[in-house]
Amino acid sequence: MESLLEHLDRFCEVVVVSHTTHVRSWDPTTVRRALQWARYLRHIHKRFGRHVRIRAALERRLQNQWKQVGGSGPASVPGLTNFRALGHCDLLLSQRLLENPALGDAAFHSLLQQLFPGPGAPDTEEETLQSRLALLARRRSAVHMLRFNGCGENSVLLEDSLIKTQAELLLQRLQEVGRAEAEGPSRFLSSLWERLPPNNFLQVIAAALLLPPSSPQPPKEEWELGSPQTAGEGRQELIRWLLGKSDVIATFCRTLPAKLLTSLAGLHPELFQVYLGLLTNWGRRLHYDLQKGMWVGAESQDVPWEELCRRFQSLCQGPSPLKDEVLTALQSCKAQDGDFEVPGLSIWTDLLLALGNGA
Repeated sequence: MESLLEHLDRFCEVVVVSHTTHVRSWDPTTVRRALQWARYLRHIHKRFGRHVRIRAALERRLQNQWKQVGGSGPASVPGLTNFRALGHCDLLLSQRLLENPALGDAAFHSLLQQLFPGPGAPDTEEETLQSRLALLARRRSAVHMLRFNGCGENSVLLEDSLIKTQAELLLQRLQEVGRAEAEGPSRFLSSLWERLPPNNFLQVIAAALLLPPSSPQPPKEEWELGSPQTAGEGRQELIRWLLGKSDVIATFCRTLPAKLLTSLAGLHPELFQVYLGLLTNWGRRLHYDLQKGMWVGAESQDVPWEELCRRFQSLCQGPSPLKDEVLTALQSCKAQDGDFEVPGLSIWTDLLLALGNGA
């Protein structure tokens, strides 16, 4: 019994620390052990819920513990002041860590991997926990959950369970705010754009747009609230927001890798048309430098010839409809530019030559 009470004391200390800057020193191992303690106490709650003596001893210990913590009493950690609270102590700890910006990236990523381990065969209790944690994360930590290190191509984007989880949470959050009011998704996305690192946020959007139609799968109760929003509608909200923000879509198309944008263009025709239009606009800003013997921009922010060529090449290596539309657009620009065949006179001629289609 004394061992159990000491265990409870240590966990209470962990809960107090979890909402302070001291978590900066936590590593993945510390996070894993803290959650193991929480799950052990949840097991104790389930096992001894009808055991009057043990229940009373644990409850007295909890009340005494908070009277000793800084002299501030039970309100020191709202939500963990009685035996019943042990039944969701893992939720309490996870919530406090998710909402604490002082938690380091490695520990934060480890926490998400613990909460959302991906495909497997967890027992019913763990499935229930993950469902509750997913709902908690969506409602109270959606912005914080979008913190992550940048990623390259789409082949890696969806293989990373963390990024995939963030994309699913974003789509689910869009469904929730969409039920509240029609303009909710747009305002929500604009607020994220203003508050989050742009590159990271755009990569989460890309991952969400790459998710297959069957993913994510919200808990059953989510579908019973409000209008019948779907994950597909969440993706449409993302596309509508992107297309309605000229500065955002330009950054989206300029920042993300060529192969990733080709994959997105193949899935979303609206994005492809805008991307192709941006590429041709970027091409018009270049001029031929006779001394350097190459196409250059007038300003430093102009897209270099090499990048422009690489992005067109990637589209031509995508599905046939993309290649056909790209070549048709380039041929049209070439004709409007004088239909020159000699290199160095029209950027469209040189692009077609680079793509192996100078006709």
